[in-house]
Amino acid sequence: METDQIVCVVGLGYIGLPTAAILAANGSTVIGVDVNERHVDEVNAGRVPFVEPDLESVVAGVVAQGRLRAQAQVPEAAIFIVAVPTPVTTTHEVDDSFVLAAADSIAPKLHGGELIILESTSPPGLTERMAERILALRTDLTGGSGESNSLYFAHCPERVLPGRIMVEIVSNDRIIGGVTPDAAERARELYATFCRGELLLTDARTSEMAKLAENSYRDLNIAFANELSVISDRLGIDVWELIELANHHPRVDILKPGPGVGGHCIAVDPWFIVAAAPDDARLVRLAREVNDAKPAFVLEQVLAKAARYRTPVIAALGIAFKADIDDLRESPSKAIVENLAIALAHGTLLVVEPNVSDLPDELAKLDNVELVDVHAAIGRADIVLVLVDHQPFKTLDRALLKEKVLVDTKGLFR
Repeated sequence: METDQIVCVVGLGYIGLPTAAILAANGSTVIGVDVNERHVDEVNAGRVPFVEPDLESVVAGVVAQGRLRAQAQVPEAAIFIVAVPTPVTTTHEVDDSFVLAAADSIAPKLHGGELIILESTSPPGLTERMAERILALRTDLTGGSGESNSLYFAHCPERVLPGRIMVEIVSNDRIIGGVTPDAAERARELYATFCRGELLLTDARTSEMAKLAENSYRDLNIAFANELSVISDRLGIDVWELIELANHHPRVDILKPGPGVGGHCIAVDPWFIVAAAPDDARLVRLAREVNDAKPAFVLEQVLAKAARYRTPVIAALGIAFKADIDDLRESPSKAIVENLAIALAHGTLLVVEPNVSDLPDELAKLDNVELVDVHAAIGRADIVLVLVDHQPFKTLDRALLKEKVLVDTKGLFR
């Protein structure tokens, strides 16, 4: 197959695999690359190694058609899409090692004329650093001057909601930031093959900052709701009624509080802004601190109720970071369960997570934590702790909770 017909997607996780699948479904020939052998094997078998509605049917179809395959090594290709993690360090700086490792693996495969797109959420300037890294390794190539040995670099951040990725990857507007205008235009042509939303062209650094601004906006609004829930608890006020009443104002729309903020976007991205402008990002930093403190508040609530029992049994409903997915990244619910299990000298944690078949390693190593189904957990529990509003929990018979002590962080059983 001619390399000018191939799109290579580096990273087959929650964003990379849907991107690869939707490109393949819209006519591209795609090779996905991942260091995780299980992900490679699952994709080549037409399966998806995580939970995401509607993704598996698309993957199965394009794999069967020969439009998508996966492998461990980066091939030659016309277009490279980098969709690898960009976590934060313990000091809230970006860990760009995965992006730079991807750049190192792509560089030897280039001949000139290729488009390299970074989809990973990035601090301002990372796309340019990726370009500099590749060009330093390939001094025979240049950065987008229009000649035959030119390379084209762009940042095109994902902006999809887990659980709705296959809908939103097509319907949402898309920001396309080129290191050069030519790179932005080439990237626009690629995304136009499947994206029905508006394609918004800008420079790479503005594109990077736009994604961070979107998630920081969400973080700020969630922090307000979470802070209201803490204040309301101290004052003996039902926060759910409070928010419902306040939202009757025509210009007020307060979000719902929860056990904290998780996932690889909202819980992480604002720190990139703080790191980029530490003296100026005061409100962004404060919102992160409010949301990061919420799990400790929930832990305090549960431990106060558990102190009434000699050997409390606590059913924890949900450890994913949001409803109806299996993604545990940065999950405040998982952190609450782990810290609760450690804090209980005598007691048992019954974890209910309908989207996973095994406990994560952090919980599996604890002797007092079990993974059970929801009815068994509630039946055995003294305390029911609602952490995630998964759909199976919403349909529970509330009579099951009649004799239980309830800590409901999601307002599910008001």
